[in-house]
Amino acid sequence: QVQFVESGGGLVQPGGSLRLSCAASGSIFNILDMGWYRQAPGKQRELVAEILSSRRTNYLDSVKGRFTISRDSAKNTVYLQMNSLKPEDTAVYYCNVPGAGGAPLGSWGQGTQVTVSS
Repeated sequence: QVQFVESGGGLVQPGGSLRLSCAASGSIFNILDMGWYRQAPGKQRELVAEILSSRRTNYLDSVKGRFTISRDSAKNTVYLQMNSLKPEDTAVYYCNVPGAGGAPLGSWGQGTQVTVSS
């Protein structure tokens, strides 16, 4: 089973940037679609961005043009570059394997907290 370790979160002012990393275990990483999810307080977890094994990417409308997902297969790592951050981006961010409808297929890691505040 693939396991994930997320890192790179922190406190940033509105308009700032952060780069999140997700290290995945397992030799099947290269054939997996990967996604970044987030969960804000009192809200359901949502799929923010996904990168398919073909490298095609999809984004939540609210982050299009601001977030970029990428992957380094040699390092078994997926990244989320977040620019022009807004207070509403505040959440715990997780990575996982997105299935049909974005439903996660793997186990959750500990996540990484992103707080956007002045």
